Amino acid sequence: MKRSWKQSVKRQTAVCLLGMAVLGMAACGGKENMDNNLITSEKEDKRVVRLFSPMEKTDPDAENIARSASDKTVIMAEEELDISVEYVTYTAEDYQEKTYDDVAIDRVRNNMDDLYLLNPDAIQKLAEEEKLMDLSGLDSAKNLREVVKAANVVDGKLVAIPQEVAAYGLFVNKEMFDDCELELPETPEDFLECCRVFKEKGIDTPVGANRWWLETFVLAQAYADLYNGGNTEKEIAALNSGESKYSDYMRPGFEFLQELIDRGYIDVEKAIVSEAIEAEGPDFLAQKTPIVMAYWGAANTDTAYGNPDFELQVIGFPSSRGQMPVISMTGIGIGVGSEHAEDAMRTLEVMTSDEALQVYAETNKVISPSKNVEVDCISALKPLNDRIEENVFVLGSNAGMKLEQWGNTCLIVRKLLEGATVDECMEEFDRLQEEASSD
Repeated sequence: MKRSWKQSVKRQTAVCLLGMAVLGMAACGGKENMDNNLITSEKEDKRVVRLFSPMEKTDPDAENIARSASDKTVIMAEEELDISVEYVTYTAEDYQEKTYDDVAIDRVRNNMDDLYLLNPDAIQKLAEEEKLMDLSGLDSAKNLREVVKAANVVDGKLVAIPQEVAAYGLFVNKEMFDDCELELPETPEDFLECCRVFKEKGIDTPVGANRWWLETFVLAQAYADLYNGGNTEKEIAALNSGESKYSDYMRPGFEFLQELIDRGYIDVEKAIVSEAIEAEGPDFLAQKTPIVMAYWGAANTDTAYGNPDFELQVIGFPSSRGQMPVISMTGIGIGVGSEHAEDAMRTLEVMTSDEALQVYAETNKVISPSKNVEVDCISALKPLNDRIEENVFVLGSNAGMKLEQWGNTCLIVRKLLEGATVDECMEEFDRLQEEASSD
């Protein structure tokens, strides 16, 4: 049971985070064949740095009009440092036994590459094993937002740096709210009232949900005070020591979800089997469902919610402190056993410089990890962006917490959807906390 649970956590995190963080990658929740699915590029005439990631690019010098934002920053490093970045890529098309996280952790432990794009749970595990280098000395580290430091500092060491901050929020059809004379919800009570009115107006399912992202409601309510009340370090220390219980933080959010289920505001049977966006997206775009949840980038692309036939607004999740963004992120780390450690550090320095992150942010229209880089967001994202600029947010992943948050919360929410009681879900958090404390 223990092994199966942790395997599921790693699979969930890979799907939800890396699946949306890098353009052009294969799905990250799949399986792996070490011979067929790891693709390397050969380059012998320059100094070489090896980068392991889900990105598809076998020839660093290949002409590619559709290079991703991350590719552009790699090119900047190659040109400035006169090195060659060899991509080692993971593909999941055969859906075999190992997830991206499984393979990444194994490669770091065995010093197989230099740079690694990692999910939060992998960052936390490898940092605890002291397998990742401290990046605090990089010039780019000085420019990081506090939210990035909070998510990627373990035992005082900055072990990974992301190229974007992934913010989750509620995507709402403002016109449907206006038609029902409803204000956009601030608190859980506001949200329930909006759903009640929509239901009375004949909308069968006010909230479009999938099997991955309902944990955002829980995280927003659980940690609104922890991250915004001025005692963050003290409260996390109490959780890590066992003095405080994660279940006490989580209970209000789970009770809120249970009420949504009991009142029929969520289609539970559909949510359990639905992939993100694919299931709830069509009803949202067809104006049958007024509310869905998604990440920042989904508002910027025509393949998701970037071109609706109505006024789209993206706001934070309901909490005791008002609309609350939930933030999570991947990060690039360097293995302590890196064969080309010095060049890897210099490469990451360029890739995470303000100049490179400006290029990245402008290409992907995302929130930059650098406090010095800003990109104008579309009007639909302004409510969510305003809260983040005010430093009002909740972290969905925090490397300083002994108990991994994003994947574990998601899986326990799914237990609730499958019929577990709130008390049973809280018992699972208590069990996991005890397990994490004994590791």
